[in-house]
Amino acid sequence: MLYGFRSTVLISARRKCGELMIINTGMRTDIPAFYSEWFLNRIRAGYVLVRNPYRPDWVTRYALDPDVVDCIAFCTKNPAPMLMHMDALSAFHQYWFVTITPYGKEIEPNVPPKETVMQDFIRLSQIVGIDCAGWRYDPIFLDSTYTPQRHLSDFAQMCRTLAGYTRVCVISFIDLYEKVKRNFPEVRPVTDPERIFLCRNFVEIGRRYGIAVRACGEGTDLTEYGADCAGCMTQQTFEAAVGRHLDVPKTKPQRTECACILGSDIGAYDTCGHFCKYCYANTDRENVRRNMQMHDPESPLLTGHLQEGEVIHPAKQESWLDQQLTLF
Repeated sequence: MLYGFRSTVLISARRKCGELMIINTGMRTDIPAFYSEWFLNRIRAGYVLVRNPYRPDWVTRYALDPDVVDCIAFCTKNPAPMLMHMDALSAFHQYWFVTITPYGKEIEPNVPPKETVMQDFIRLSQIVGIDCAGWRYDPIFLDSTYTPQRHLSDFAQMCRTLAGYTRVCVISFIDLYEKVKRNFPEVRPVTDPERIFLCRNFVEIGRRYGIAVRACGEGTDLTEYGADCAGCMTQQTFEAAVGRHLDVPKTKPQRTECACILGSDIGAYDTCGHFCKYCYANTDRENVRRNMQMHDPESPLLTGHLQEGEVIHPAKQESWLDQQLTLF
């Protein structure tokens, strides 16, 4: 993944047909880090346009209105550009995932130092609340520098710093997509014994600091070692952030590995300027540079502008908030 889900807008859908309308930008780019001005402009305008990456002439319009947006959920490696603008988001419920790893500039060239990101995470948690701030420690890979013992040491230090500001840490192990193998040829898979060793110890460390470990996209085999394998962006995650029960349409999970609620994405591939070696969402740096040059903060699209002949298709949106009064 672009590891963490970078930025997500939870938008409700047609309840009768059960259409999922969670808009997940985190699978394609990091909006808070690189496109915060654009996103704030879209909040003020009240809508956003999104091109289908597999059919670019198909453009969907999503309303960004608290009446139909139950929660805005972000996932980012650098929340700092948004922190000074949190008032603009005050009308919306929010959930934030912030990815903080031990990796250096040789792996994550444009990600701020982990010490800086942790302090920004603390500020963010103080603004939105502990139930609305989650930490991602992923993807986990191993080499001569980032050994299992190095991971355990750094994870423990991060837990000490973030204790009291989050209740959850999401972990996942590196997936060797073709893009990843091309951009990070020296990487190797993490073996099952290594996964089990790290997961078991992460769970034990997290417990000491009141941080539950969730494994995302890892199946269920890590459950017996104490990890919550239901997923990270689950119905329960958003209900805790919103403080209300969500009447989510009954559909099959979009991924068999977990119960995360995933849907459409308002971002765009090849637009993330972090240039992490393990990223699957960027093809190569030249594509990213070209697309970032096409970005206009005033455009309703993340990259470029509407072209002649393109048709806008309004999304059908309806809140999932359960209207019955309950003591959540």
